[in-house]
Amino acid sequence: MLARVSLTAVLVLAGALLAGCASTVSMHPAPDANNPLCADVTVKLPERVGTLERQFTDAQATGAWGEPAAVLLSCGVPVPPPTTMPCQTFKGVDWIIDESRLPQYTATTYGRDPAVEVVIDGAKISGSVALEDVANAVQSLPKHGQGCTDKVAPGAPEAPQE
Repeated sequence: MLARVSLTAVLVLAGALLAGCASTVSMHPAPDANNPLCADVTVKLPERVGTLERQFTDAQATGAWGEPAAVLLSCGVPVPPPTTMPCQTFKGVDWIIDESRLPQYTATTYGRDPAVEVVIDGAKISGSVALEDVANAVQSLPKHGQGCTDKVAPGAPEAPQE
C-alpha cells in the first residue's frame, strides 16, 4: 500500500513539473540570422505581444508568442525590394503587409537591413497590436532610404516635377 501511494505521489509530482515546462516552438533561422544586429533585436523582444506570452524557440534570431504560437518573428530574412504591396508604419517602422493567406499574414520590414519578418495569425491577435509590440525591438535596426509610406509608394513611378 505504501509503495502504491509513493508511486502515485511521484507520478503526480512528475506530471506537475512537466505541466510547468514551457514548450519550444520549432523554427528555422533566416539566411542572415547570424547578423549581430539580429542579436540586438532578439534581446529586446517583449515578453508579451498583446495578451500572448513569449515562448522558447529553437532557432537563432527568432521569437514566438502564444500557445500554440500566433506570432512568429524572424530576423535576417532577405531585404525586400520596392513593391506595390500595402505598407503601414508602426512606431517608426515601415512594414510591407502580405495578406495573400488571410487570416494569416506576413509583415516584413521595409528599408531596414537586416530585414525582419513577422507572421501573424489574424484570427488570434490583431496585426496592428503585434507590430506595435515588436516595433521597439526592431527600431534599433539601421534605416536605409525612403520609407514605404513616404510620398512616393515603393515601385510606383515618380510624379512629374512641375
